[in-house]
Amino acid sequence: MALKDCRGVSVSYDNRSAIEAMEQAHICTMDFTGDPIGMINKVLKEHPDFVMGHCFKAAWLTQTLETRIYDRMVSALGAAEALWSKANERERGHIRAVRAWIDGDFFGAVQQWEKILTRNPFDLFALQLIHLTDVLLGDIAGQRDCVARVFALWAEDTPGYEFVLGFYSFGLEENADYLQAEELGRMSLAIRPDNPYAVHAVSHVMEMQGRQAGGINFMRDRAGSWSKSHFANHLWWHLSLFHLDVGQVDRVFDIYDNSLRTPHQTADKYEELDAAALLWRLKLLGIDVGDRWSSLADKWEPSAADTLYAFNDVHAMMSFVSDGRADAAKTLLSANERHIHHATDANTAMSREIGLPFCLALQDFENEEYSSCVDRLLAVRYRTHRLGGSHAQRDIIGWTLLEAALRAKRFNVALALANERCALKKTSVQNWQYVARAHKGLGQLDKAEKAEARALSLMTG
Repeated sequence: MALKDCRGVSVSYDNRSAIEAMEQAHICTMDFTGDPIGMINKVLKEHPDFVMGHCFKAAWLTQTLETRIYDRMVSALGAAEALWSKANERERGHIRAVRAWIDGDFFGAVQQWEKILTRNPFDLFALQLIHLTDVLLGDIAGQRDCVARVFALWAEDTPGYEFVLGFYSFGLEENADYLQAEELGRMSLAIRPDNPYAVHAVSHVMEMQGRQAGGINFMRDRAGSWSKSHFANHLWWHLSLFHLDVGQVDRVFDIYDNSLRTPHQTADKYEELDAAALLWRLKLLGIDVGDRWSSLADKWEPSAADTLYAFNDVHAMMSFVSDGRADAAKTLLSANERHIHHATDANTAMSREIGLPFCLALQDFENEEYSSCVDRLLAVRYRTHRLGGSHAQRDIIGWTLLEAALRAKRFNVALALANERCALKKTSVQNWQYVARAHKGLGQLDKAEKAEARALSLMTG
């Protein structure tokens, strides 16, 4: 006899304990604790015919975007497909979604999960997968609207409501609805104070609004809970951005050395992504980072030819060019050039439109071919959402463009870009310093002095 989960969604399997154990594994994916794959493996060992268990494992593995787990994802999907005749329509939808993903059709996978959610608005796993995949793909409106389509149907006493609030909060933030985003993020934290994704959403609001002091206090006050989660690496990165924005470089290095990096290879790509993104920002500011690039490049080099996700590739490229690894950089570029000419998966367009141009711009920057770097990035700056990630993460592209414009002595371009950044975030020390440098390059020394004074007052304040 088929049963239902704690939200009333049908499950084809007839063992209550297996369904409840899968729910616990699912919670671990949402609060970033424990070992959800290990937990579901234990369930499947005892219940090999549990279709949704196999679907859960295969679908969750899609979110890693790692070649090192690809075979495990394919195997999990194969186990689910072998049980097709026992699956209900919802479970078959999950199978179709992962099959589309493995075939390289990430957008097709989202459409399959959307079909499930339309018929099963309390399928929290489908909602989570849509939202997170939309983040990976840079579908900004989708991150918000996938939640909006079902949110009115959820009640506060529905299990998992606090996680839905967290997803909606982040989607609203990415669409610049900062007031409602912060309200829902804090509502989520009122229900579950240790929800890292809600902390993440609120920190994004503060980052985009330039509320550095508030962001530092918010993050540090809650560090006792989020620093124990598997999302801690990314949240430490967010905290470092607040410190960097007000010129507290010593705090940034303290976070990098003691919280952000590890001396060994991990299965968590966030560590490598965030470490590269932070070191590149320091590089743009002309700050010596010592030998930190070397150990990071060691971690990236095994995946130089992956071409699985353009967002990963550009961060790998930052490490290769910064550590002088010309061979690794050439391997990455060659693999991407072959990929965009021969592949047809969803990542092909991401790599062609943004990934490869940005990788080439990074190489130009390192080779001091700054004008070429500017030309490459000016051509794509309004399409960068197609790289995936968040506004805060993609800001590295605009930042690189501005610094390259200054170094290329294209001061009119630099001033326009710096003014644009200041209009969006008037409390950034770096933004006002960029305005000052651009005015100085144009010989407008009185305006440069005023901008420098503004930067200094923000730093000391």
